[in-house]
Amino acid sequence: MSKSASFARLFMGFILTATGVHASCPIELSPSSVVVKYGDPVSINCSTTVDLVELMGWETTDNPKTLNHSGHLTWTVESTTNWNIHLSCFLTPLPDATFEQCTVTPKFVLYTFPEKISISSSSGSDGVMNVKEEHNFTCHINHVAPVQNLTVRWYKGDKLMHTDAFSSPNKKPENQTSVYSFTPTRQDNGITFRCEAHMDLGPEGPQLNVSSEEKRVTVHFGPDIKCLYSINILEGETLESHCPVEGNPRPSVRWMKDGHGIDPGSPLYRGDAGMYTVKAGGVSVVKKVLIFYGPNLKCPNSYTAVEYVPHNLTCTVEGYPQPNITWYKDREEVSPPENLTRSDAGQYVITASNSLSSDNCTVEITVLYPPSPIVELEDSEVDVGSDVWLKCSSKGNPQPKYSWNYYQTTNVLEESEDGVSRLYIHNATAYNMGSYTCHALNERGNVSKTVRVTVKGAKQECPIKITPDRMVISFNGTGPTATCKQTSTTTTNVKEIYWDVDGSRRTNNESWNADTHEDWNADPVCIATFEGLGTCRKPLNFTLYKTPDSVLLHPCLQLDLSERGRSVPAAV
Repeated sequence: MSKSASFARLFMGFILTATGVHASCPIELSPSSVVVKYGDPVSINCSTTVDLVELMGWETTDNPKTLNHSGHLTWTVESTTNWNIHLSCFLTPLPDATFEQCTVTPKFVLYTFPEKISISSSSGSDGVMNVKEEHNFTCHINHVAPVQNLTVRWYKGDKLMHTDAFSSPNKKPENQTSVYSFTPTRQDNGITFRCEAHMDLGPEGPQLNVSSEEKRVTVHFGPDIKCLYSINILEGETLESHCPVEGNPRPSVRWMKDGHGIDPGSPLYRGDAGMYTVKAGGVSVVKKVLIFYGPNLKCPNSYTAVEYVPHNLTCTVEGYPQPNITWYKDREEVSPPENLTRSDAGQYVITASNSLSSDNCTVEITVLYPPSPIVELEDSEVDVGSDVWLKCSSKGNPQPKYSWNYYQTTNVLEESEDGVSRLYIHNATAYNMGSYTCHALNERGNVSKTVRVTVKGAKQECPIKITPDRMVISFNGTGPTATCKQTSTTTTNVKEIYWDVDGSRRTNNESWNADTHEDWNADPVCIATFEGLGTCRKPLNFTLYKTPDSVLLHPCLQLDLSERGRSVPAAV
């Protein structure tokens, strides 16, 4: 605040020509305009430069007339205290003068300004306000004059918010107040208010101002729970970072889940999603907490499926938001079929992704299917003594295993390589003639194919041997046992071997014993069925005979020995 000095401050002005005064009034006032502080001395000189002056004087409310016959006259007051002072200088000319009697009035301002002002609030001395409620600040300016020169400025912090002006015509000191209405928000908590009184006394006077003390306000609000009903939280973040509770005074906040207290400053994880209750002050609300986290995908490293059978390949995926699952094969997106076929076998990359991240697994899918029809195996013809290859090929998963059915001899070799089986017949003989069957087998099924090998220049033989090769037995005698065996040492070559005695009787083994009482008409044949050769037979040369019990010589008796093996009397 600018303080006026204790001595009189006189400000030089211009020569005043009063309104309504004769334009030729030859009076000069120095100064013509005076601003003086209450109680200070003041003096104004009234002079003229013209002659023929009869009388010059001051007329004031304090001293009606002060006269002087000279060309100048000074009005002086040691202490200015009259708020309603009226002052004018007059000039009376002599009769021969060319001007008339006239007066000049100086501009005179008497002021007082307080050294301090005060501020009060409708919220009380503690400055506590409730948010959104209107409050009034009052600035008290006591004993100030002239009021019409007074303005009051209101500041919020350092920002000018409002200016009040006054229009009272009273020249005497008054007590003035200025009221500023204010509705606080929570952002206004802790802000300061002040008022400043300014006195504008024009260019002749000082610019006076004084400021009140600062009034700090405390804004009470809340508690306010600053989040929506549904709270989305990244895994590892906290409740208090996503749902702060604001209030002044600071509210006591309690979070609960399933009836148990929860620390809102602790990180939350995927298992913490659910319904929470937050209590703050007298407020209790329920919030739905969703925990966002990236996908976690788990799949088997490999999977085996049966062709054309619905698969149950199962991957587990966790994540929120719900991840999208995408399949890739050979870097191209594919849609996995419900039923897998052999063409679907291979390596797949399965990706689970959501808005946060992605995860993937690599799965090797194997499709099981039965052997395909056998290819590359055809009938063959070979010269006796030459070589020939038989090739058997089939596709399947697992890779088929091969087996052959044929009449096995030492000059036939089997080999399998790269999913193909081969038979090598070296130096072909008659025993290599016949059918050859290739079987392809895996756990899903089997196929077979039969071809025939013909050996040119060779005659088909039945590979069995009868021991003895001829049998002659006497009636009621004891004869040897006839046996029929295969000539090969490979036991798997023969499927069946038996004796057919007379077309209606058979044995189920390799041996046959003749009935020396009954087998007069026996025609024993050994029959054998061989792998690859089929069925063949060999007869046994068999004779059952009987010698006569006695011989009688009689002239009329003639023996007829035409029927082999028995003796029959013949009539003459």
